[in-house]
Amino acid sequence: MPPLTRWYIKLAMVYLIAGLLIGALPPVLAVAGPAYVHLLVVGWITQMIFGVAYWMFPKYSAEVPRGGNAVAIATLVLLNVGLVLRVVVEPLRAWRPELLPGWLLAVAGFAQALAGIGFAVSTWPRVKVR
Repeated sequence: MPPLTRWYIKLAMVYLIAGLLIGALPPVLAVAGPAYVHLLVVGWITQMIFGVAYWMFPKYSAEVPRGGNAVAIATLVLLNVGLVLRVVVEPLRAWRPELLPGWLLAVAGFAQALAGIGFAVSTWPRVKVR
């Protein structure tokens, strides 16, 4: 298993546990609802899919089985920076909007969107007919 896949899967497990813990909190913390969903959908499910796809998809070539690593590493970083930023900023803005500027949510969403594009760019060449 490639090291990048291990990072994806370990982080996915961390987000699964975090999401389940937030889901177990009393309803008084309803401001954490969107963060809870993002932890499970983006942090756990999407991250697990990215990691397993990076590992299991057909080889790009014998010399570089997974293609260039730069885009794949950037994808991991962007996905996690965007997710952590969103999980921190969104509940704080719902609770006290004056604490943090709203553009931070746009930055978080943009980072996650770039991660999705990065995944497609790095995986596309590996989807081919044999």
